[in-house]
Amino acid sequence: MPSYPRSKIGFLINPVAGMGGAVGLKGTDGLAKEARKRGAKPLATQRAKESLHLLARQADLLFFFTASGAMGERELEECGLNYAVAYSAPEESSAEDSKAACKAFLENGIDLLLFCGGDGTARDVAFAAGQVPILGIPAGVKMHSGVFAISPQAAAELMLGYARGELKTRETEIVDVDEELYRSGELQTRLYCTARTPYQPALVQERKRIYSSGSEEEFKNQIALFATEFMRDGSAYILGAGTTTSRIAELLGVEKTLLGVDVVQNGRLILKDASEKDLIELLNQGKKAKIIVSPIGAQGFILGRGSQQISSAVLRRAGPESLIIVATPHKLAELSHLLVDTGDQEMDSALAGRRQVVAGYRMAQIKELKAASDLLQVRGRERSQKVPKEYV
Repeated sequence: MPSYPRSKIGFLINPVAGMGGAVGLKGTDGLAKEARKRGAKPLATQRAKESLHLLARQADLLFFFTASGAMGERELEECGLNYAVAYSAPEESSAEDSKAACKAFLENGIDLLLFCGGDGTARDVAFAAGQVPILGIPAGVKMHSGVFAISPQAAAELMLGYARGELKTRETEIVDVDEELYRSGELQTRLYCTARTPYQPALVQERKRIYSSGSEEEFKNQIALFATEFMRDGSAYILGAGTTTSRIAELLGVEKTLLGVDVVQNGRLILKDASEKDLIELLNQGKKAKIIVSPIGAQGFILGRGSQQISSAVLRRAGPESLIIVATPHKLAELSHLLVDTGDQEMDSALAGRRQVVAGYRMAQIKELKAASDLLQVRGRERSQKVPKEYV
């Protein structure tokens, strides 16, 4: 058994990350109080612990510098990891606390900064970290940046691989959206900076891409035309976020919330910008429902990024068979498989398998849908896969 020097890791949790998703706020920056008022529950703590529990199996490899309380200390203590508090955080922390904590970590000579949050947290961490590699445990509403592992489990695998010296880093982009425009239905992403992150194929998500071409628009029209035909069966159709599902609503003559979730039945809008609670109440009425979603460009996620309103609780009530995936051939050609990461591993595994994807008018392609938490390299077999030269 080879021995390795102990790696010094900065560890930070944004306690409010992701809270705005299920309640339909499309983000949490500046809206934590409103999210709580709507009944939102903290997500980042649980996502962080899913990763830390795996890291605890090789705790001798790592020593953590963290912030007090909910910003990291509690979870490290609960998971039995070795740590020291480098920054004393207030009970209600802010972005300024994230930056200050990262500065304190760097003063302790950390080798890598591990954080749990979304794109906003990634921005704060990347600006503070400088040349120190960073790695994100995904817990936000939107995660467009390329520093996030595809799941908390993958983050642990990447963390350990880097600590053992088995993985190199690659440079990637930190992007975020204007949340005010985002909430009003306009998607504008902005490149803020670049950062280095541990890389292993399939375990790190790609930066989100938006496709635009004449053929792309034509295929969206074909998908929409076919959808308007099969949606005549009387079911309530839950439409996830995105431009492809928006095209379906447009052809039906319904005003779609571009970056939200709406429900249509018999060509009529019955729920606009619905929250998880709204969808559960609808399904509890006994309505037969189907769910239409489209994967995020270059990332392949159909659930768990951007449409957290369609939660595992909603999927359980509607049934895994209710899921309909739509995507243009161009988008599918960029994806080796599709991903789901609802935070409920049992549900994710139930959804996984070979899936038909509506790709045009009465046209479908078969894609493998995988649970993000299951995509861990198998020791002694797949781990021997060489890292591409461009990342060395």
